[in-house]
Amino acid sequence: MSRVVVVHGVGRQLDTAETLLAEVEPALRGGVGLALRKDPALGRLADGDITCAGYGDLYRQPGTRGEPYYRAEDVEPGFEAELLEAWWREAARLEPEIPGPDTRGPAGAGPTPASRGAVGHLASRPLAVDRIRRALHALTRTRFFGPVSDRLLVSDLKQVRRYFTDPALRAAVRARVEELVTPDTQVVVGHSLGSVVAYEVLCALRPERPPLTLVTLGSPLGLAGLVFDRLQPAPRQDGTGVWPAPVKQWTNIADRCDMVAVVRELAPRFGPEVLDVPVDNGSEMHSMRAYLTAVETGTAIATGLAR
Repeated sequence: MSRVVVVHGVGRQLDTAETLLAEVEPALRGGVGLALRKDPALGRLADGDITCAGYGDLYRQPGTRGEPYYRAEDVEPGFEAELLEAWWREAARLEPEIPGPDTRGPAGAGPTPASRGAVGHLASRPLAVDRIRRALHALTRTRFFGPVSDRLLVSDLKQVRRYFTDPALRAAVRARVEELVTPDTQVVVGHSLGSVVAYEVLCALRPERPPLTLVTLGSPLGLAGLVFDRLQPAPRQDGTGVWPAPVKQWTNIADRCDMVAVVRELAPRFGPEVLDVPVDNGSEMHSMRAYLTAVETGTAIATGLAR
Protein backbone atom coordinates (compact mmCIF):
# COMPACT_ATOMS: atom_id res chain seq x y z
CA MET A 1 0.00 0.00 0.00
CA SER A 2 1.11 3.60 -0.61
CA ARG A 3 3.25 5.40 1.92
CA VAL A 4 2.14 8.88 0.76
CA VAL A 5 -1.50 9.85 0.25
CA VAL A 6 -2.27 13.18 -1.47
CA VAL A 7 -5.67 14.88 -1.11
CA HIS A 8 -6.61 17.57 -3.65
CA GLY A 9 -8.80 20.67 -3.28
CA VAL A 10 -11.73 22.07 -5.28
CA GLY A 11 -12.00 22.45 -9.03
CA ARG A 12 -10.92 18.91 -9.89
CA GLN A 13 -14.33 17.44 -10.75
CA LEU A 14 -13.13 16.32 -14.19
CA ASP A 15 -10.17 14.43 -12.71
CA THR A 16 -9.89 10.90 -11.36
CA ALA A 17 -7.37 9.52 -8.92
CA GLU A 18 -5.37 8.28 -11.91
CA THR A 19 -5.22 11.59 -13.78
CA LEU A 20 -4.34 13.40 -10.58
CA LEU A 21 -1.50 10.97 -9.90
CA ALA A 22 -0.03 11.68 -13.34
CA GLU A 23 0.21 15.36 -12.34
CA VAL A 24 1.07 14.97 -8.68
CA GLU A 25 3.70 12.22 -8.72
CA PRO A 26 6.45 13.96 -10.74
CA ALA A 27 5.96 17.20 -8.80
CA LEU A 28 6.09 15.46 -5.42
CA ARG A 29 9.09 13.36 -6.40
CA GLY A 30 10.79 16.52 -7.62
CA GLY A 31 10.28 18.27 -4.30
CA VAL A 32 11.57 15.26 -2.36
CA GLY A 33 14.54 15.08 -4.72
CA LEU A 34 15.47 18.67 -3.93
CA ALA A 35 15.21 17.90 -0.21
CA LEU A 36 17.52 14.88 -0.58
CA ARG A 37 20.12 17.05 -2.28
CA LYS A 38 20.28 19.09 0.91
CA ASP A 39 20.05 16.14 3.30
CA PRO A 40 20.69 12.65 1.85
CA ALA A 41 19.73 11.09 5.19
CA LEU A 42 16.04 11.89 4.69
CA GLY A 43 13.53 9.26 3.61
CA ARG A 44 13.31 8.21 -0.03
CA LEU A 45 10.46 7.24 -2.32
CA ALA A 46 10.10 3.89 -4.05
CA ASP A 47 7.85 2.92 -6.93
CA GLY A 48 4.19 2.82 -5.95
CA ASP A 49 4.71 4.93 -2.83
CA ILE A 50 2.33 7.73 -3.90
CA THR A 51 -1.42 7.64 -4.38
CA CYS A 52 -4.07 10.33 -4.82
CA ALA A 53 -7.52 10.41 -3.27
CA GLY A 54 -9.79 11.55 -6.08
CA TYR A 55 -13.23 12.84 -5.11
CA GLY A 56 -13.97 15.48 -7.75
CA ASP A 57 -16.55 13.28 -9.46
CA LEU A 58 -18.73 13.54 -6.35
CA TYR A 59 -19.30 17.19 -7.27
CA ARG A 60 -20.46 16.46 -10.80
CA GLN A 61 -24.13 17.09 -11.46
CA PRO A 62 -25.76 14.07 -13.18
CA GLY A 63 -27.39 14.81 -16.52
CA THR A 64 -25.46 18.04 -17.17
CA ARG A 65 -22.63 18.80 -19.56
CA GLY A 66 -19.81 20.44 -17.69
CA GLU A 67 -20.11 23.13 -15.03
CA PRO A 68 -23.26 25.29 -14.84
CA TYR A 69 -22.81 28.84 -16.09
CA TYR A 70 -22.79 30.57 -12.70
CA ARG A 71 -23.36 34.32 -12.29
CA ALA A 72 -23.22 36.73 -9.37
CA GLU A 73 -26.92 36.06 -8.73
CA ASP A 74 -26.06 32.42 -8.05
CA VAL A 75 -23.86 33.21 -5.04
CA GLU A 76 -25.98 32.11 -2.09
CA PRO A 77 -26.43 34.20 1.05
CA GLY A 78 -24.56 33.02 4.09
CA PHE A 79 -21.51 30.83 3.63
CA GLU A 80 -20.79 31.52 -0.05
CA ALA A 81 -21.19 35.28 0.22
CA GLU A 82 -19.16 35.43 3.44
CA LEU A 83 -16.29 33.40 2.00
CA LEU A 84 -16.28 35.63 -1.07
CA GLU A 85 -16.08 38.65 1.21
CA ALA A 86 -13.17 37.12 3.14
CA TRP A 87 -11.25 36.58 -0.10
CA TRP A 88 -12.09 40.10 -1.25
CA ARG A 89 -10.75 41.68 1.93
CA GLU A 90 -7.58 39.58 1.75
CA ALA A 91 -7.09 40.53 -1.91
CA ALA A 92 -7.33 44.22 -1.05
CA ARG A 93 -4.85 43.76 1.80
CA LEU A 94 -2.32 41.94 -0.36
CA GLU A 95 -2.77 44.14 -3.44
CA PRO A 96 -3.50 47.73 -2.36
CA GLU A 97 -4.41 48.72 -5.93
CA ILE A 98 -7.44 46.40 -5.73
CA PRO A 99 -10.52 48.26 -4.41
CA GLY A 100 -11.71 46.52 -1.27
CA PRO A 101 -15.16 46.24 0.33
CA ASP A 102 -14.66 49.51 2.23
CA THR A 103 -13.17 51.50 -0.67
CA ARG A 104 -14.96 54.77 -1.40
CA GLY A 105 -15.25 56.34 -4.80
CA PRO A 106 -16.03 55.09 -8.32
CA ALA A 107 -13.56 52.19 -8.28
CA GLY A 108 -15.01 50.59 -5.20
CA ALA A 109 -18.47 52.13 -5.24
CA GLY A 110 -17.86 52.72 -1.54
CA PRO A 111 -19.72 51.20 1.39
CA THR A 112 -23.14 52.75 1.81
CA PRO A 113 -25.35 52.44 4.89
CA ALA A 114 -27.50 50.01 2.95
CA SER A 115 -24.70 47.87 1.56
CA ARG A 116 -22.39 47.91 4.58
CA GLY A 117 -22.68 44.51 6.21
CA ALA A 118 -24.93 43.24 3.45
CA VAL A 119 -22.77 40.17 3.09
CA GLY A 120 -23.45 38.23 6.25
CA HIS A 121 -27.16 38.64 6.85
CA LEU A 122 -27.94 39.97 3.33
CA ALA A 123 -31.18 41.69 4.22
CA SER A 124 -31.63 43.17 0.75
CA ARG A 125 -30.88 40.76 -2.07
CA PRO A 126 -30.50 43.35 -4.88
CA LEU A 127 -27.95 45.30 -2.83
CA ALA A 128 -26.21 42.07 -1.88
CA VAL A 129 -25.94 41.00 -5.54
CA ASP A 130 -24.43 44.37 -6.40
CA ARG A 131 -21.82 43.86 -3.68
CA ILE A 132 -21.12 40.34 -4.94
CA ARG A 133 -20.62 41.70 -8.46
CA ARG A 134 -18.10 44.21 -7.14
CA ALA A 135 -16.31 41.44 -5.24
CA LEU A 136 -16.10 39.24 -8.33
CA HIS A 137 -14.98 42.21 -10.45
CA ALA A 138 -12.20 42.97 -7.97
CA LEU A 139 -11.06 39.38 -7.45
CA THR A 140 -10.81 38.51 -11.14
CA ARG A 141 -8.39 41.43 -11.50
CA THR A 142 -5.98 40.23 -8.84
CA ARG A 143 -2.74 38.39 -9.49
CA PHE A 144 -4.20 35.47 -7.55
CA PHE A 145 -7.59 35.03 -9.23
CA GLY A 146 -6.81 36.86 -12.47
CA PRO A 147 -6.87 33.79 -14.77
CA VAL A 148 -10.12 32.56 -13.15
CA SER A 149 -13.50 33.53 -14.59
CA ASP A 150 -16.47 34.62 -12.49
CA ARG A 151 -18.11 31.33 -13.39
CA LEU A 152 -15.29 29.18 -11.99
CA LEU A 153 -14.81 31.35 -8.93
CA VAL A 154 -18.48 30.94 -8.01
CA SER A 155 -18.18 27.21 -8.67
CA ASP A 156 -15.29 27.00 -6.19
CA LEU A 157 -17.35 28.84 -3.58
CA LYS A 158 -20.16 26.35 -4.02
CA GLN A 159 -17.87 23.34 -3.73
CA VAL A 160 -16.43 24.59 -0.43
CA ARG A 161 -19.92 25.40 0.89
CA ARG A 162 -21.28 22.00 -0.09
CA TYR A 163 -18.51 20.20 1.76
CA PHE A 164 -19.43 21.94 5.01
CA THR A 165 -23.21 21.90 4.63
CA ASP A 166 -24.00 18.59 2.85
CA PRO A 167 -23.39 15.76 5.35
CA ALA A 168 -23.77 13.01 2.73
CA LEU A 169 -21.23 14.63 0.42
CA ARG A 170 -18.84 15.27 3.29
CA ALA A 171 -19.01 11.62 4.35
CA ALA A 172 -18.50 10.40 0.77
CA VAL A 173 -15.45 12.65 0.26
CA ARG A 174 -13.90 11.52 3.53
CA ALA A 175 -14.56 7.87 2.67
CA ARG A 176 -12.43 8.22 -0.48
CA VAL A 177 -9.49 9.29 1.69
CA GLU A 178 -10.13 6.88 4.56
CA GLU A 179 -9.87 3.84 2.31
CA LEU A 180 -6.38 4.88 1.20
CA VAL A 181 -4.93 5.62 4.64
CA THR A 182 -3.63 2.21 5.74
CA PRO A 183 -1.13 1.08 8.40
CA ASP A 184 1.55 1.50 5.70
CA THR A 185 0.75 5.19 5.22
CA GLN A 186 3.44 7.45 6.65
CA VAL A 187 2.58 10.85 5.14
CA VAL A 188 -0.74 12.48 4.25
CA VAL A 189 -0.56 15.64 2.12
CA GLY A 190 -3.63 17.90 1.88
CA HIS A 191 -3.88 20.85 -0.50
CA SER A 192 -6.47 23.63 -0.02
CA LEU A 193 -9.85 22.08 0.89
CA GLY A 194 -8.03 18.75 0.78
CA SER A 195 -6.20 19.81 3.94
CA VAL A 196 -9.56 20.06 5.71
CA VAL A 197 -10.57 16.62 4.44
CA ALA A 198 -7.23 15.14 5.46
CA TYR A 199 -7.42 16.72 8.91
CA GLU A 200 -10.93 15.41 9.58
CA VAL A 201 -10.05 11.91 8.35
CA LEU A 202 -6.94 11.75 10.55
CA CYS A 203 -8.91 12.97 13.57
CA ALA A 204 -11.25 10.00 13.10
CA LEU A 205 -8.45 7.39 13.01
CA ARG A 206 -7.59 5.26 16.03
CA PRO A 207 -4.79 6.86 18.04
CA GLU A 208 -2.98 3.52 18.42
CA ARG A 209 -2.36 3.13 14.68
CA PRO A 210 1.22 3.72 13.38
CA PRO A 211 2.22 7.40 13.58
CA LEU A 212 1.70 9.71 10.63
CA THR A 213 3.07 12.97 9.28
CA LEU A 214 0.54 15.55 8.07
CA VAL A 215 1.60 18.14 5.49
CA THR A 216 -0.92 20.89 4.69
CA LEU A 217 -0.48 23.16 1.68
CA GLY A 218 -2.33 26.45 1.12
CA SER A 219 -4.71 25.45 3.87
CA PRO A 220 -7.85 27.37 4.94
CA LEU A 221 -8.02 25.44 8.26
CA GLY A 222 -7.36 28.53 10.35
CA LEU A 223 -10.15 30.69 8.90
CA ALA A 224 -12.47 31.41 11.83
CA GLY A 225 -16.20 31.05 11.43
CA LEU A 226 -16.27 29.71 7.90
CA VAL A 227 -13.83 26.81 8.24
CA PHE A 228 -12.19 26.45 11.66
CA ASP A 229 -15.44 26.60 13.61
CA ARG A 230 -17.12 24.09 11.26
CA LEU A 231 -14.49 21.38 11.62
CA GLN A 232 -15.31 17.87 12.76
CA PRO A 233 -14.44 17.40 15.55
CA ALA A 234 -15.36 20.91 16.65
CA PRO A 235 -12.71 23.10 18.28
CA ARG A 236 -12.44 22.97 22.06
CA GLN A 237 -14.10 25.55 24.28
CA ASP A 238 -10.77 27.32 24.73
CA GLY A 239 -10.73 28.05 20.99
CA THR A 240 -8.02 25.57 20.01
CA GLY A 241 -8.44 22.87 17.40
CA VAL A 242 -8.31 19.17 18.24
CA TRP A 243 -4.99 17.53 17.45
CA PRO A 244 -5.33 14.43 15.19
CA ALA A 245 -4.15 11.68 17.55
CA PRO A 246 -2.17 9.59 15.00
CA VAL A 247 -0.25 12.65 13.77
CA LYS A 248 3.22 12.90 15.26
CA GLN A 249 4.45 15.69 13.01
CA TRP A 250 2.48 18.42 11.22
CA THR A 251 4.06 20.84 8.78
CA ASN A 252 1.88 23.62 7.39
CA ILE A 253 3.22 25.35 4.28
CA ALA A 254 1.71 28.56 2.89
CA ASP A 255 2.70 31.07 0.25
CA ARG A 256 2.73 34.61 1.63
CA CYS A 257 0.24 35.68 -1.05
CA ASP A 258 -2.02 32.60 -1.04
CA MET A 259 -5.47 34.08 -0.47
CA VAL A 260 -7.10 30.72 0.27
CA ALA A 261 -4.76 30.36 3.23
CA VAL A 262 -6.10 33.57 4.75
CA VAL A 263 -4.68 32.50 8.12
CA ARG A 264 -1.22 31.30 7.11
CA GLU A 265 0.02 30.13 10.50
CA LEU A 266 -1.87 27.25 12.10
CA ALA A 267 0.19 26.90 15.30
CA PRO A 268 -1.92 29.55 17.11
CA ARG A 269 -5.03 27.47 16.30
CA PHE A 270 -3.80 23.90 16.73
CA GLY A 271 -0.80 24.20 19.03
CA PRO A 272 2.91 24.99 18.90
CA GLU A 273 3.64 21.47 17.60
CA VAL A 274 2.57 22.67 14.13
CA LEU A 275 5.60 23.78 12.13
CA ASP A 276 4.50 26.75 9.99
CA VAL A 277 6.74 27.23 6.95
CA PRO A 278 6.40 30.13 4.48
CA VAL A 279 7.20 29.61 0.79
CA ASP A 280 7.25 31.70 -2.36
CA ASN A 281 5.39 30.08 -5.26
CA GLY A 282 5.86 33.10 -7.51
CA SER A 283 2.84 33.78 -9.69
CA GLU A 284 1.31 30.38 -8.87
CA MET A 285 0.53 31.21 -5.25
CA HIS A 286 -2.04 28.45 -4.68
CA SER A 287 -0.92 25.89 -7.28
CA MET A 288 -0.64 22.34 -5.94
CA ARG A 289 2.21 21.68 -8.38
CA ALA A 290 4.14 24.73 -7.16
CA TYR A 291 3.69 23.67 -3.54
CA LEU A 292 4.77 20.08 -4.22
CA THR A 293 7.93 21.07 -6.10
CA ALA A 294 9.05 23.37 -3.26
CA VAL A 295 12.05 22.07 -1.33
CA GLU A 296 10.22 22.94 1.90
CA THR A 297 7.40 20.55 1.00
CA GLY A 298 9.86 17.90 -0.12
CA THR A 299 11.68 18.19 3.18
CA ALA A 300 8.47 17.79 5.20
CA ILE A 301 7.48 14.68 3.20
CA ALA A 302 10.96 13.12 3.22
CA THR A 303 11.22 13.72 6.97
CA GLY A 304 7.95 11.87 7.45
CA LEU A 305 9.21 8.97 5.32
CA ALA A 306 12.33 8.70 7.46
CA ARG A 307 10.43 8.24 10.71
